[in-house]
Amino acid sequence: MKKSLTVFFLVSSLFGCAQTKNPDFFYVKTKDSLPFLKYGLGEDRLGGAKMTFLDSNIVLKVTDSSKNNYKVQLSQFHSAWIEKEKVAKTLPIEEKQHLTDSWKVYGDSLYDYVTISLDQKLPYRSEMKINPTRIVVDIFGAVSNTNWITQLSTAKGIKNAWYEQPEDDVMRVIIELKHSQNWGYSIYYSENNKLTIRVKRQPRVLNLSHLTIAVDAGHGGENTGATGVTSKIKEKDYTLLIARELQKQLIKKKAKVVMTRTKDTTLSMFERIQFLQQQNPDLLISIHLNSSSQDTTSGVSTYYRYIGFRPLSEAILKSMLQLGLHEFGNVGSFNFSLSGPTDYPNCLVEVAFLSNKKDEKKILDPKFRYEAAAKIVEGIEAFLKNL
Repeated sequence: MKKSLTVFFLVSSLFGCAQTKNPDFFYVKTKDSLPFLKYGLGEDRLGGAKMTFLDSNIVLKVTDSSKNNYKVQLSQFHSAWIEKEKVAKTLPIEEKQHLTDSWKVYGDSLYDYVTISLDQKLPYRSEMKINPTRIVVDIFGAVSNTNWITQLSTAKGIKNAWYEQPEDDVMRVIIELKHSQNWGYSIYYSENNKLTIRVKRQPRVLNLSHLTIAVDAGHGGENTGATGVTSKIKEKDYTLLIARELQKQLIKKKAKVVMTRTKDTTLSMFERIQFLQQQNPDLLISIHLNSSSQDTTSGVSTYYRYIGFRPLSEAILKSMLQLGLHEFGNVGSFNFSLSGPTDYPNCLVEVAFLSNKKDEKKILDPKFRYEAAAKIVEGIEAFLKNL
């Protein structure tokens, strides 16, 4: 009898421990500070490759932790990482099957929209596709119960919209566009947990005189950037000189120009992106000067993050090469912060290398800076003409 009681209390104790043990996961909610998911934990200066930016107040399930990042479970077979400072702990939620409801595809005077009714703000990721031009959005944790998609003629840039269910808990949204060029889109939740994909239309007139161009002078203030190999000039000063020259030449073409900075100002990437999203430009050009540990490395290069924005960077690089600069290349999947937003086509231009004596000499020459700005303008015009 004594032995039986001992076993009984031992088993009871074990069950009691199991009932009070902390779970192996908890929940967080995204903050309103441009939170983004990452595929992995990169260690280079650009960090882990970004998967997607997210809206605020999206609940995520944390399953692991590493230094400054949480690992989050998006669906049965998908996970991602998010910086701890981008989220806050929140109360547990009921884990259940999240069914989608009806869709609507429509437009107003400026944009087209796809709205999808959900019962909760679920995480998502998006991709750009080409040939044909499409926007693809995966909604994690969603199961389709969409039995109708209302498509109105007020949608001017969207050709068609439909869904697939590639996995039990991932619903895929496909939005096919009428034009070959993707002019940008943004994803957010509107009222009643309605996932909204806002699609920018192609401008009616493909001419600089009808467009708003954002120009970003890289670095600034406390962020000095690279340093000249012989002159010791600072990158931040000369990106601003080139950006101002570019501004002048775009204004001569009657374009509306928005500058992220016009003087030696310290601006975070968050501040730049937030400002640019408020200004809603048609295109963004970010000016930088390159540097390498090898002083023989030289030349011009352009950068893009998404395949849908590649044509702009290609056109600008082709134009810049007419200056006689060495070709350093057109670089895709670039994980730079200003290349991350999908809101507008963007291109980062590394004009030349401050670490190369010949390139440095050109950068110091006002005539070269004028010509470099002129070639960027010509590249933008060539991009527009090709459309």
